Amino acid sequence: MKQPLWTPSKELQNHSNMSSFMRYVEQIAGKPIPSYNELYDWSINNLEEFWKSIWVMGGIIHSKLYEKILSSPIIPGAIWFEGAELNFAENLLRYKDTNTAIISSREDEPTIKITYDELYQYVSSLVKNLRKFGVKKGDRVAAFITNIPEAIIGMLASTSIGAYWSSASPDFGLNSILDRFGQIQPKILFAVESYQYNGKHIDCIEKIEQILKYISSLEKVIVVSHFFDFNNFPKEKSKAIGKIKNGVEFKDLLVEGNSEIEFEQLPFDHPVYIMYSSGTTGKPKCIVHGAGGTLLQHFKELSLHTNLNRHDVITYYTTCGWMMWNWLVSSLNIGSTLFLYDGSPSYPNIKALWKKIEEEKITIFGTSPKFLTTCQKSNLIPKEEFDLSSLKTILSTGSPLSEENFEWVYSQVKEDVQLSSISGGTDIISCFMLGNPILPVYSGEIQCRGLGMKVEAFNENGNSIIEEKGELVCTKPFPSMPVYFWNDPDGNKYKSAYFNYYPGLWRHGDFIKITESGAVIVYGRSDATLNPGGVRIGTAEIYEIVESMDEVADCIVVGQNWHNDIRIILFVVLMDGLNLNKELIDKIKANIRNSATPRHVPSKIIQVKDIPRTINMKKVELAVANVINGVQVENKDVLVNPESLKQFENISSLLSE
Repeated sequence: MKQPLWTPSKELQNHSNMSSFMRYVEQIAGKPIPSYNELYDWSINNLEEFWKSIWVMGGIIHSKLYEKILSSPIIPGAIWFEGAELNFAENLLRYKDTNTAIISSREDEPTIKITYDELYQYVSSLVKNLRKFGVKKGDRVAAFITNIPEAIIGMLASTSIGAYWSSASPDFGLNSILDRFGQIQPKILFAVESYQYNGKHIDCIEKIEQILKYISSLEKVIVVSHFFDFNNFPKEKSKAIGKIKNGVEFKDLLVEGNSEIEFEQLPFDHPVYIMYSSGTTGKPKCIVHGAGGTLLQHFKELSLHTNLNRHDVITYYTTCGWMMWNWLVSSLNIGSTLFLYDGSPSYPNIKALWKKIEEEKITIFGTSPKFLTTCQKSNLIPKEEFDLSSLKTILSTGSPLSEENFEWVYSQVKEDVQLSSISGGTDIISCFMLGNPILPVYSGEIQCRGLGMKVEAFNENGNSIIEEKGELVCTKPFPSMPVYFWNDPDGNKYKSAYFNYYPGLWRHGDFIKITESGAVIVYGRSDATLNPGGVRIGTAEIYEIVESMDEVADCIVVGQNWHNDIRIILFVVLMDGLNLNKELIDKIKANIRNSATPRHVPSKIIQVKDIPRTINMKKVELAVANVINGVQVENKDVLVNPESLKQFENISSLLSE
């Protein structure tokens, strides 16, 4: 019988937010709720009561109460909390006290701390100036910015007015920025003049000028300096201001003194964020998310599933172009302290973030399997080098967390830590399955499906299955579905993205298995699933085996069209100084055969120098598959290393045998 790697103590279980919620639900349901699985079943069978309870527990600040919780309970088309009026930013700015709201750290610059009272006043000043610039409800405000306080202040000020916020990381290529912001026609642009990554200073002025040249809707650019010390308000002018047309300095907009913010009161589903699909197969789709659904989902996930409280310091290593930034910022709603990190996670070395956990007493640390694997292969033992006594939870997303990742964390990081793999997406700005403070952690498994999310695995016949691999499908509506897609008046793009495969049901595009106990195992993306001889194989099944080998630094596996079938091709990046030879090829194949099945064994294994990844460090199997199958790859700018695709174009001779 499989043994848990971690089991919550009785004290933790009893004092967790999840247990408090269970006791609240028992009063509503009029019966005992003795386990999470029974709570989950109640939540998906009583959707209106469940989401009403999240509204109440979350203390949603509103000016008008809803008239009905769920109208037209269909997918798509469900209407949530009809008649309610609220403001997204008002809920995130509910605290005005001396508790620390934001700790901001970046490479080679001093750490900044901002209290909740200071944050409110900064937002208040910026709101006044945005209104002077003509920003009003329904306008789009874009941000070309790094993970720094200015991004949060800009978002809160914009959404206070009812404008839609859309951000992207400055390490995106110019075409990727234009493909995103060009579609939504923003009125205002927040833009960072420069930033530092991995010790290198990167100037953004030329890119900003190009954005202004090609996006004619922009009326004002708010220039964010390389480093702004909020505590000292430096007087010197940014070098960028003289170069940027209609440019004004961010810091000059924060000096108007104390005042109350006039929060625009808006419908529950009024847009708050415009986010984007990856854009690896064409122009990114502009995904519009509503304020109310985002508030409810994030409160549920942060408070109940992550057990976040006011005394916690939470961080997620992210950019402003990834939904985990939006998710992290919602921690303000709970009154926690956000730790923002801007820079490389391995500068000046791979110990940097572990050191920050020690210094800032971080309690919840969000990262990725890639980072954990890199630490492991660097022979780092964090528990021996750092005081990690504050750390209670590690979150991981971006790709499936391997069993080796789980085991490394518990052997080399901390025995008494909850390692929560979480999985969802930009599409829902939240998670389908995630952690749980009252459940044990098992190697290779996500602890549970999220409350209120009727997640099922469907086989090829469209039947719900347990303990078998299938398509991730959500069969009941939930409030954080996109409000709509931008520039999609008839809704066809939206419907075709999620609802055409199983009419009336959300098909997410993940290949999963739901266990008898209610845990979830993710095997990768459906569009990257390998299908040799008609047998579906998740890419994560192969990654877990190959990346555990000492000789392998990274890898990517794709399917090649071959004689009316699919054959598996594995590309490997080896550790420094190693070259792929027959002995190592045989070893890799033997490991895969012994740990999986003969069908998992690649037809070819080829050494490459780099693996293409998105800005958020997700492997791009589809782009590599397109290259080796002779299909043109569009929008290479969305990759952090687009040049890596050339090596796959140059090995056609190795793939013709």
